[in-house]
Amino acid sequence: MYRLREERADERGQVGIGTLIVFIAMVLVAAIAAGVLINTAGFLQNSAEATGQESSDSTTNRVQVVSATGSHFSDNEVGVVRLTIKKAPGSGNVDLGQATVQWVGPSGSYYQLAESGASGSPDGRFGVSEVQDDDSSLPVLDSTEDRFTITLDIGSRDVVTDGNQFGEELAEGETATVRITTTSGATTIERIVVPKTLSGGSAVAV
Repeated sequence: MYRLREERADERGQVGIGTLIVFIAMVLVAAIAAGVLINTAGFLQNSAEATGQESSDSTTNRVQVVSATGSHFSDNEVGVVRLTIKKAPGSGNVDLGQATVQWVGPSGSYYQLAESGASGSPDGRFGVSEVQDDDSSLPVLDSTEDRFTITLDIGSRDVVTDGNQFGEELAEGETATVRITTTSGATTIERIVVPKTLSGGSAVAV
């Protein structure tokens, strides 16, 4: 009888050790799972914040066109278009040296980069000059007071100091679309409309 009770005590001890091992294993698994969940949650949070910031930048870090003029008339055609721009309300700093300009006109679509700006193989390069720049930040728009001019030299008959030539001149009554895209992906679209009659003066609003 004594031997039987001893065997049962041993069995209970073995069951207790087995239960303890299972418990420890469950704790370890739970700890590992919690660590994975915390890391995943942190990763998702960081990704969401980055995506939100990119989305915000793509809608806020943009420019606003103050005025658009055409000049260098030849055979009743506009050979140079100048866009005076500023930071849009709520926008951060905008580096025009890294911006892109797409010109879509009667002669086709042309991809533009800033003169002495971003590297690449564009169809042409646009010039950037200051109208108002109190802190000499050109080509970066870093103040609401900054006013810069983008110069687009269209056609092959006129040569200006800013940028280089591309495409063809705009005739009377013709239209074109200019898309200015900043490094954050924000796009500003400006429609260029040449008056039906070009006469007198050296420049005209377009």
